[in-house]
Amino acid sequence: MPDLSVRIGGITLNNPVIIGSGDHVMTAGGLAAARATGAGAVVAKSINESEAAKRQLDGSDHVLLDSRWRPLPWDFTPPEDAMLFGRSGLQQTASADWIAEAAAQDREAAKTGQYVIGSIILANLDVACDLARQYQAAGIRILELNIGAPHGDEAVPGAIIQERAAGRVREITARLRAAVAIPLWIKLTGQSEDVAGLAAAARDGGADAVIVMGRFMALVPDIETRAPMLGTAGAIGGPWSLALTCRWLAQARKKLGPDFPLLGTNGARDGLDVVRFLLAGARAVEMTSAVMSGGFAVARDAVAAIDAYLARTGGSVEDLIGLAADRQVGYGVQPDRPGYWRDFVPPEARGP
Repeated sequence: MPDLSVRIGGITLNNPVIIGSGDHVMTAGGLAAARATGAGAVVAKSINESEAAKRQLDGSDHVLLDSRWRPLPWDFTPPEDAMLFGRSGLQQTASADWIAEAAAQDREAAKTGQYVIGSIILANLDVACDLARQYQAAGIRILELNIGAPHGDEAVPGAIIQERAAGRVREITARLRAAVAIPLWIKLTGQSEDVAGLAAAARDGGADAVIVMGRFMALVPDIETRAPMLGTAGAIGGPWSLALTCRWLAQARKKLGPDFPLLGTNGARDGLDVVRFLLAGARAVEMTSAVMSGGFAVARDAVAAIDAYLARTGGSVEDLIGLAADRQVGYGVQPDRPGYWRDFVPPEARGP
């Protein structure tokens, strides 16, 4: 049987599929269903102590779009080109109660070699450190701090903070690192000109792993109503974003070296997409939009597809990590093929 296990710092996952944080893992039932897929880990719905962030959940809305920006039915059977566009808020359950629930789920997960990961979205750094301590005291074995939530610029003041400055990323990570001893994963924004630099800053601050990268903010005009879909801007993700994320994974691997653990998110729709992320340098992949819109079976099928891929090609998950990233070369060493450009333009544009 292929070996699907993967090391991320001092911990080992059964497989590289992680169900990412979102509305689908906001209840005990959702967390249990996520664990039942066999995914290596599940990131519980994020918390902070901002009342504005909690109220934002009441105004949440989502739409699935095809590649021509047409709305699709929400029937948990989205086509391969589906994009998730929407806005959401944070867990409204009292933080102490949700931390206790996540820790109880993590204890159950440990029985099958899985993890349930606590998640905090930054609003106030002192509060984030206090919540981190509460998670650790409750027994959570891994903590994720999301400082790249795409809604940061659109949310009401004080709800969510998105950090794009390397110095702040290093400072925030160092504060959390000083607050807790458990593995600390930092989730970064993709809305930066230097995601690899942010990853280096998180590492320098003491992160055990870095997650590349959050979704992008977007505006989708509705040609029938001539107004924005959902009435506002929102976060968008889809299969198109895989290529962008993989590029930043490869850049981060080049900058930080092959030994520092990187995780990928934003663009994975199935198990072969997870393989693509691994080849780009990720050690595991958070699947969020695909699971939220397609149901928990998406994660189960992804694990099975990775297993089938390795059974066909040989090797293990660890053997895949960074292979494509390490074979990437610059434009300057590509072969010269004079006139080849003509194959890619209309006949009228080819010239004599």
